[in-house]
Amino acid sequence: MSHVRASKQELKRHRDALARFERYLPTLQLKKRQLQMEVRRAETEQRRALEALDRASDELEPWIALFADEPPVAQHLRVRALQLGTTNIAGIEVPVLEDVAFDRIPPDLFATAPYFEDAVAAVETLLRLRLQVRVLAEQRALLEAELRVTSQRVNLFEKVKIPEAERTIRTIRIALGDQQAAEVVRAKIAKAKTAERAGAS
Repeated sequence: MSHVRASKQELKRHRDALARFERYLPTLQLKKRQLQMEVRRAETEQRRALEALDRASDELEPWIALFADEPPVAQHLRVRALQLGTTNIAGIEVPVLEDVAFDRIPPDLFATAPYFEDAVAAVETLLRLRLQVRVLAEQRALLEAELRVTSQRVNLFEKVKIPEAERTIRTIRIALGDQQAAEVVRAKIAKAKTAERAGAS
């Protein structure tokens, strides 16, 4: 701490900095807690969406063999519009899937089996769930990235900035105390010499 100047101005500067850090830290800690909760919520939502996607895939499985002689379902289904919105979670903008609109191209009823329309509806559900999973994954990734940054800031304040400011203030106070004590000693010596000279004359 030899680079720290022992002056009242320097002491005030470090005290002000400490007050700033201590005022800002609770806000960061609150944001960190909010983000931890939101990451857990996003994980749960993503897991549920993946489970729903797995169920939808399993339900479609028995039909796969039936599709062998049919025209591809994809030819009869097209995403017309994908509506993505954003929402603010703990101070950051994350995407949300608001709506997916599909265009269905009717099949030739004489060339396809009666269940073909049901297959198209099932594939539509599957596509919707896939998009939902993708958006939730992005949402979670953004929240986790923000949580990492916020945690680093909390650690910086708790483990570096605040202890550093407290040590510096302590060092300056000790140095100022030593200066004051040295001045008192010098004043006493000067007073004693003045008295000595006055006595001699």
